[in-house]
Amino acid sequence: MLTVIVRRVLLAIPTMIALTALLFFSLTALLGSPAAMMLGQDASPEAIAAVNARYGFDRPLHVQYFDWIAAAIRGDFGRSHTTQQSVASAILPCISVTLELAFFAIVLAALGAVITNTLPAGRRVLGPFVVGANLIGITVPNFMLGISLIFVFSVGLGWLPSTGWAPWSAGILTHLTHMILPVLTLSAYYFGVFSIVYRAEYRDVEKRLFIQAARAKGVSRSRVAFRHALPNAILPVITFVGLTLGQLTGGAVVTETVFSMPGIGRLLVSSIASHDFPVMLAIAMMIVIGVVFMNLLADIAYTIVNPQIRID
Repeated sequence: MLTVIVRRVLLAIPTMIALTALLFFSLTALLGSPAAMMLGQDASPEAIAAVNARYGFDRPLHVQYFDWIAAAIRGDFGRSHTTQQSVASAILPCISVTLELAFFAIVLAALGAVITNTLPAGRRVLGPFVVGANLIGITVPNFMLGISLIFVFSVGLGWLPSTGWAPWSAGILTHLTHMILPVLTLSAYYFGVFSIVYRAEYRDVEKRLFIQAARAKGVSRSRVAFRHALPNAILPVITFVGLTLGQLTGGAVVTETVFSMPGIGRLLVSSIASHDFPVMLAIAMMIVIGVVFMNLLADIAYTIVNPQIRID
């Protein structure tokens, strides 16, 4: 296991370097001169040249990249061009909000999909409801689902707050009640995807010889489901969980906007609207690193869940 982890970490390092370099150069090529973005299209060449000289945008791109990545490793992502605030100090409070929202959404979606499609009684009783929830989660856009939940549970029933976010210091109950609707909104799509993938794989595993042999020996249905079928059927779900971090950011942008949550999604939208290049670059880099890290965890989880798998 240790050899697998070390090998994957060593492979992840050059992958992250290559992806961050591609990100830096592609953003610069697509967005154009950061100075022109900051000053607007009507800025004079003299003003653009002054900003380029001030922030070092007139240097070769590869020099800018190596300076930027060296500073980022030290935790220095520069300063916001809009607020002149440190990018790290602007991002850190937002990261905790988005990570908590993403964590609860992924855990709820994965556990809900696995449990409802594994329990023998649940599959019989809840089958039609699960199929309906899958269709709603996959087909209904996040913003529409969020507004619908607000209309039902906040406006109609008055059970939950409609918008806003409360820190843990405001009280556990207050914090969690503000998280319920955003988590349900963000997890709906992933519950549908995980459920469909897991259900298809589970049905395929049920037909295999070792499952039939376990049933012939008189092993209970629950033990067959959780001890024998689940570890083999859950592998595609692990893959999808490892690949959804980047998608979660896109979903979080909409969810955080609908529910007025001060997360990384809203910060990204505001930085794009204000052409704040350092903030955009830092958030994009963190997303890239997060996706690589989640894939690393997914590879390790493969060997934990099913030791028969050998990672080359």
